[in-house]
Amino acid sequence: MTYDVERIRARIPALAGGTAFFDGPGGTQTPDVVADAIAAALTAPLANRGRITRAERNADDITVEARMAGADLVNADPAGIVFGRSMTELTFQVARTLAQDWGPGDEVVVTRLDHDGNVRPWVTYAERTGATVRWAAFDRETGRLDIEDVLSLVNENTRVVAVTGASNLLGTRPDVAALGAALAPAAALFYVDGVHLTAHAPIDMRAIGADFYVCSPYKFLGPHLGMLAASPALLETLHPDKLRPSTEQVPERFELGTLPYELLAGVTAAIDVLADLVPGDEDRLSRRERLVRSMRELEAYEDVLHARMRDGLDGIARVHCYNHAPLRTPTELFSVEGVPSADVHAQLAERGVNAPASSFYAIEASEWIGLGAAGAVRAGLAPYTSMSDVDRLVAGVEEIASGR
Repeated sequence: MTYDVERIRARIPALAGGTAFFDGPGGTQTPDVVADAIAAALTAPLANRGRITRAERNADDITVEARMAGADLVNADPAGIVFGRSMTELTFQVARTLAQDWGPGDEVVVTRLDHDGNVRPWVTYAERTGATVRWAAFDRETGRLDIEDVLSLVNENTRVVAVTGASNLLGTRPDVAALGAALAPAAALFYVDGVHLTAHAPIDMRAIGADFYVCSPYKFLGPHLGMLAASPALLETLHPDKLRPSTEQVPERFELGTLPYELLAGVTAAIDVLADLVPGDEDRLSRRERLVRSMRELEAYEDVLHARMRDGLDGIARVHCYNHAPLRTPTELFSVEGVPSADVHAQLAERGVNAPASSFYAIEASEWIGLGAAGAVRAGLAPYTSMSDVDRLVAGVEEIASGR
């Protein structure tokens, strides 16, 4: 294994405080080079995009570079990369646009496993248009979502199948590539929420067969905004609500108002950091190739830490872990018998360990496994997580469970 965690840790100023951060599934800590890129964009001449003044060119160059970086990250076409306030906002916009052609008799498929950002937009516009919502459930005991259960709901009336690449609550990774292959002959569009998956594995949306792939840069060392990828040809067929003078050009027609150029500069910097997690051969390999290499090594590294974390939690009396799916991200949802999860969160924080407690907007999943809106404690790894961080988490949970 060639992954050097200390190399990336040295780039994260927030780690200097000594906290062990397990709240990466809700948002990672930021490398200095990402913050520097944001500051540089804000302090350089900046204006609305154009090619006349230096300020206009800076904004245009930043935007073009961010689309290229996003495309490299997920293996998409830069002309199909759309930026927005968040994954949730982008998904509402796509759902609203697609629903222009929905009516009674049409159907959409969603799952109980998903974050509500990939549920409520589809449910909302299905209800408004008279379309039918079909719900795919997952196994409560294992946390596994069987793609056959999803496919059983798909028919000639299905317009969209919305499935997570990885559950932000449980970490379950459904076989989205197999699902995409099975959906290929169907007329339904395949919408993949990759927010939780993109931080932990190399992504190839074409291999997945996704018509739309959405993610959030702030979950992989970047700034707070959302990114959507689709083929330009598909985007050309869609006509979202927009202002009269706004361009009809794709992908700009989906981006309402002025883009946050400084945040786009941060996105490019964050993706470059991911590509550089495993350095070398920069003059020989493309950024896409380096991203795949780095994310594979990160995945292997996190697998080792995840096994240690899970073994440690499983070895503590009165601790219950909720996911047993065979394939999942390095994320654990757990509770301590007799101790409210909110108290576990607070007591871990007193020990310098950040592991929050909630349903984390995956309300359907949390209710499905009997936790309700309160949810449980979630601990997730990030590229900067060390083995000593994992040991601190486990030791802290053990002390809380034993009443020390």
